[in-house]
Amino acid sequence: MGAIDNDWLPVLAPEFKKPYYKKLYEFVREEYGKGPVYPPSDDIFNAFHLTPFSEVKAVIIGQDPYHEPGQAHGLCFSVKPGVDIPPSLVNIYTELHDDIGCPVPKDGYLINWAKQGVLMLNTVLTVRAHQANSHKGKGWEEFTDAAIRALNDADRPIVFILWGRPAQMKKSMLDNPDHLILEAPHPSPLSAYRGFFGSKPFSKTNEFLTSHGIEPIEWGRK
Repeated sequence: MGAIDNDWLPVLAPEFKKPYYKKLYEFVREEYGKGPVYPPSDDIFNAFHLTPFSEVKAVIIGQDPYHEPGQAHGLCFSVKPGVDIPPSLVNIYTELHDDIGCPVPKDGYLINWAKQGVLMLNTVLTVRAHQANSHKGKGWEEFTDAAIRALNDADRPIVFILWGRPAQMKKSMLDNPDHLILEAPHPSPLSAYRGFFGSKPFSKTNEFLTSHGIEPIEWGRK
């Protein structure tokens, strides 16, 4: 399991010493030893590596990683170039185009968002191949909740983008009035037409950031 070595480390270091994390670490280590687990172990903490705590402007909360070969690389909703764009991300791109008018990206690689301060955080950071939610309830949720709480306590405005019920369950932790919370149905084909389309999360995020003197996200830049 890769290590966190930027300014997230002092934020999350207390978690590494807790009993739940020791059990989680052993479980994950055993799982990688048994068979395919995604993402690759060095990519587990990519969301934290690519978006330092001090640079977080917005948070997009996903569920667990993609569970088919070559898809997951540590950022929620993102896949590397050359991998077919998953249906939920296709819908995200449709809303991106309709919201701010930028061209639809040609691949599903969201590293540019992460490098601009968008924390692309799954609530569960690993998954067994071909078995969605197979690492649910093993301790990752407690770990990522600690990260969310730390961001809630930050003394700067942050946008929390909550798509779907699992993400929206985190809203109870977000009680800092300085932040903006955006809620919408999940972008999956099953629910996108229930209010995800037309929710304008990208323009609303940038309007909020700009109003607080924070550089907006270039969502469409490749």
